[in-house]
Amino acid sequence: MTRILFWLALVFLVIAAIRSKLRKMSGPQQGGPAPAPQQPRAADPQQAEKMLQCAQCGVHFPASENVPANGRDYCCAAHAPH
Repeated sequence: MTRILFWLALVFLVIAAIRSKLRKMSGPQQGGPAPAPQQPRAADPQQAEKMLQCAQCGVHFPASENVPANGRDYCCAAHAPH
């Protein structure tokens, strides 16, 4: 009987700990501490520049730095075929 009570208490504590962790992750509730001010976003997604992938090395880079060659995109002139 003691073992059953021990296991029930252990299960209850684990469930309580998980619920507490989930509650903290979901954000502050009513009556909780005030949320920290959010930092302004660097750029609006509509203003973000398109990213391309280099055909040689696979690195992603801004479209403004594109070195096109043979219909493919390269991150620098060294990777573009001559």
